[in-house]
Amino acid sequence: MVKILLKKVRWEKNWTVTKVSVMSGVSHSMISDIENEKAVPTINVLCAIARGLQVPVTDLFIDTNGIQGSTKTNVDQI
Repeated sequence: MVKILLKKVRWEKNWTVTKVSVMSGVSHSMISDIENEKAVPTINVLCAIARGLQVPVTDLFIDTNGIQGSTKTNVDQI
């Protein structure tokens, strides 16, 4: 499972939800819903938020299962 770290990143920057909304163009309510796990953002929304926060999009999420990414696909695992 992937956990969205929007609130953590926002707090580290000491930004309000309103500032993130203005900087990203994503509605205040959507940001709040994402932070409270009431909405699952699309990749486009995550990218807009990351641009607004001026961080790489990868800073906004973490794999909670501890699975490491790989550039190779093992066909036997599919």
